[in-house]
Amino acid sequence: MAHFAELESKTDPTGFTSDTHLVVKRVIVVGNDVSTAAGPLGENDEHVDGETWCQNFFKGGTWKQTSYNNNFRKRYAGIGFIYDPAKNKFLHQQPYDSWSLNGNDDWEAPVTHPTITTYGDPEKRYHISWDEAGQKWTAQDSEEPQNSFNWDASGLTWVSA
Repeated sequence: MAHFAELESKTDPTGFTSDTHLVVKRVIVVGNDVSTAAGPLGENDEHVDGETWCQNFFKGGTWKQTSYNNNFRKRYAGIGFIYDPAKNKFLHQQPYDSWSLNGNDDWEAPVTHPTITTYGDPEKRYHISWDEAGQKWTAQDSEEPQNSFNWDASGLTWVSA
């Protein structure tokens, strides 16, 4: 089966900019047997005939094929994802204003994610989150949530908040 994302033009849904983005409205499934100029759709990923088929069947819209196996356009599109036509990729929405795309087109915080994500014996996981106002990673003890910590990126350790 082939999967297609319907896109709608919207002002940046995150509110971080006034840029216009192509945002995924829905994702649909189309049979592989739909004809394209190069043969069946199932054998011709990213063929414009699949997008044209969607436009005709759904009476309009802007459509882009997405790969369930992440074989093209970076990742499988989901509702709310952004399609970047210059990169021909589906991207997650920017999670925070301070984050930027890295070389792999993944969003990255200005401070590297903590390398220590567990503690104790038996091993327990920290509940880690990004503090945009403080520009830092914070964590809470999963057993005792009142215990909170800040990530010291230079010392590569958690310190009590």
